[in-house]
Amino acid sequence: MKRVAVIGASLAGLRSVEALRRLGHDGEIAWVGAEKHLPYDRPPLSKQVLEGRWGSERLFLRQNYDELEVEFHLGRSAARLDERFVELDDGRRVEFDGLVVATGASPRQLPDGRDLEGVFTLRSLDDALAIEKKMQRGPRVAIVGAGFIGLEVAACCRTRGLEVTVIESAAVPLGQAIGEVLGQCVADLHRSRGVDLRCGRTVTGVEGTERVSGVRLDDGSLIAADLLVVGIGVKPNTDWLDGSGVDVDDGVVCDATCQTSRPDVVAAGDVARWHHELFDESVRVEHWTNAAEQADAAVRRLLEPEAEKKPFVSVPYFWSDQYDTKMQMAGRYRPGDEMRWVERPEDASGDDKPRLVALFGRGGRLTGALTLNRPAKLVRYRRAIAERVSLDDAL
Repeated sequence: MKRVAVIGASLAGLRSVEALRRLGHDGEIAWVGAEKHLPYDRPPLSKQVLEGRWGSERLFLRQNYDELEVEFHLGRSAARLDERFVELDDGRRVEFDGLVVATGASPRQLPDGRDLEGVFTLRSLDDALAIEKKMQRGPRVAIVGAGFIGLEVAACCRTRGLEVTVIESAAVPLGQAIGEVLGQCVADLHRSRGVDLRCGRTVTGVEGTERVSGVRLDDGSLIAADLLVVGIGVKPNTDWLDGSGVDVDDGVVCDATCQTSRPDVVAAGDVARWHHELFDESVRVEHWTNAAEQADAAVRRLLEPEAEKKPFVSVPYFWSDQYDTKMQMAGRYRPGDEMRWVERPEDASGDDKPRLVALFGRGGRLTGALTLNRPAKLVRYRRAIAERVSLDDAL
């Protein structure tokens, strides 16, 4: 394989380029990225950056790129995929023999108010720096969506003493990700820190002329706001693949080895949807660890198409820092899964930090574990999930 193109200057894109060189690819590498920045670490954007503790210089994932010998196309988006080239948004063509799709995802927008000053989504470094600058003025903050991004933004704002209202359409935060019982624990955490959490409510309109002044809810109430952060999920960046022969369904559809419907194309990171053999389901995972690990698996599949097909079965893992609480989860949760306590919040004693350990099971097998401020235990449960331990044995 003479020339490989990597589309996406994300974590998955960087790890793909590094894997290409580490695994012996000595041909050309063309690397396309929509942002002008070199790859940087995204998790701190909604944590250390918004708290004002980190500047952008601490985020970049690599200092030396010379040894990778890549042909950069930064600040350019992929517009179309043909049989042997990717057409960029400026009309240039990037030819390839093998292609890694690592284009990530883009935040979903509210249908109303996106052009007003003070309305933001948080996905990029530029987003985070703009929000942090606005936070310095002491605004009233409204956040739409009590997912991980919305809750981390809320925690940063409250840590800086700002007035915060979070609007969530579901009954509890994170219900689809960790279940209603644990979602209620997260709700209690934020309310105890002074967040006005409005669950079961939707936004019907954004108020303001040139700049945002508030959001109107479906119960008729008006939430005054000078800063509005929208965190209602993301959409995989796949529009450029229309008509390319690469199957797309809420992400780039892959088999268990990260191979797409085209033999010369693999995918990794937030954009990839693949059959996860450990859980026997089609998944798309939007977390840091998955992007790093899956890139390596995808590149191996691309470089060794005739080798034994090894499924990518890494156990998903994520963490979220909210106030002085570290939430960590391994595995998968689906509504209807069985949940069992190992350590309840009321069991904690001696300090004010919430602590809990909960396990999830499906068909009698351990499929997930969630902890608050119990990092050592999470490591053990992640290993047990990979080993297909029963829920009873895990307990």
